[in-house]
Amino acid sequence: MSEAALTVAIEPVRDPHLVAAVEGAGGRVVPLEQARVLVWLAGPDGFPTLPDSVEWVALSYAGIEAYLTAGVLDDRRLWTNASGFYAAGCAEHALALLLAGLRQIPASVLLGWNDEVIPPAVRTLRGATVTIIGGGGIGRELTPRLTACGARVIAVSRSGRDLDGADLTLPATETDRALGEADHVVLAAPSTPSTHHLINDRTLGLLKPHSWIVNVARGPLIDQEALGRALRSGAIAGAALDVTDPEPPADDDPLWSLPNLIVTPHIANPSPGLTREMAPWLAENLRRFTAGEELISRVDPARDY
Repeated sequence: MSEAALTVAIEPVRDPHLVAAVEGAGGRVVPLEQARVLVWLAGPDGFPTLPDSVEWVALSYAGIEAYLTAGVLDDRRLWTNASGFYAAGCAEHALALLLAGLRQIPASVLLGWNDEVIPPAVRTLRGATVTIIGGGGIGRELTPRLTACGARVIAVSRSGRDLDGADLTLPATETDRALGEADHVVLAAPSTPSTHHLINDRTLGLLKPHSWIVNVARGPLIDQEALGRALRSGAIAGAALDVTDPEPPADDDPLWSLPNLIVTPHIANPSPGLTREMAPWLAENLRRFTAGEELISRVDPARDY
């Protein structure tokens, strides 16, 4: 085996989809002490001490805040996360949640044929303005899906760099404007100190009584107590959460009793299918690593996402 051989450790379990991706890229799966690359399929707990031979660590999670808090990342090697790998699934789920709320599907299941309550609450995406908070992979995948439904899209990103297909892209400093112009909001931003409780009493007050808010990003982006107040008072029409804080909510959490709240159990990308989604991205990054090219979803240990 030459020094340039593509040797990859897959830990803590050797997932068959990723093993096939490594071998398809011309690599070989080996124990960690022999590897140039580590593919890590768990959280920071139990993260191993890395041998000097490891040049690149590929994390299977999109969010890296827990790894940063645990001090796992260093500046001695390359690091990547899964940002964008699962974006298509998240975008599909966000659209499904938004349409379910607007078309009053959960209410119809709960209330049956209720002509007094349900028909007046039904809304459409045609002609509506949807603000996406987050200009990454989920935003890129969700935008064409929303426009296909006839919606106008405002995207908000940290830099304000144009998001392809969006009618308007604004920097994070103009989030209030984006919320004020929105009929509905989808959260697709990373969890960072600047996005913690981005949705709170004040920002919920910028929305409209017919607004729905969807979160497929991270639970801490929303102050859930403030959300509960807005849902009970009718300040907004409803919310749909695939992520919560904490996760899952306690059995006695008041949110469970709200008829205008949809909660799904973090299934925008269900865990049994994550490695299948990750496999082609890993294969492409292995090709790039071998060729000395820039890796997809490179993480800077000095930043928070």
